[in-house]
Amino acid sequence: MTKNVIRLAVPAAAMLVAAAGFTILTSAAGVDLAARTGATVRPVTLPAVLTAAAVSALAGWLLLALLERLTSRARVAWTVIAVAVVLLSLLAGPTAGVTAGAKAGLALLHLAVGAVVIGGMRRSSR
Repeated sequence: MTKNVIRLAVPAAAMLVAAAGFTILTSAAGVDLAARTGATVRPVTLPAVLTAAAVSALAGWLLLALLERLTSRARVAWTVIAVAVVLLSLLAGPTAGVTAGAKAGLALLHLAVGAVVIGGMRRSSR
């Protein structure tokens, strides 16, 4: 596969993993995915999960392309940044979950999408 084909496939794969994770968590496991924003509790919906996965994958692609133009060690720099972003996302997103199940489910979604994006984009940068 060429670099561009892989990079086009990564956002789609991230969305697919996010949709599968959401479906398993909400349907099979019965987890009520809801997050607290201030005093408001909002349900985490499939469109929101898909949008977050797509935006994160596209942002990762953009950063990698920029780093490839600026440095010869783009892959290493991008990987460090991407792992840091995933770890930071675990501090912000999943902690807003209303229940323990929601917190665990949101953490799993963050990690699954992060793994797909990092693995796919790293592969495209060889």
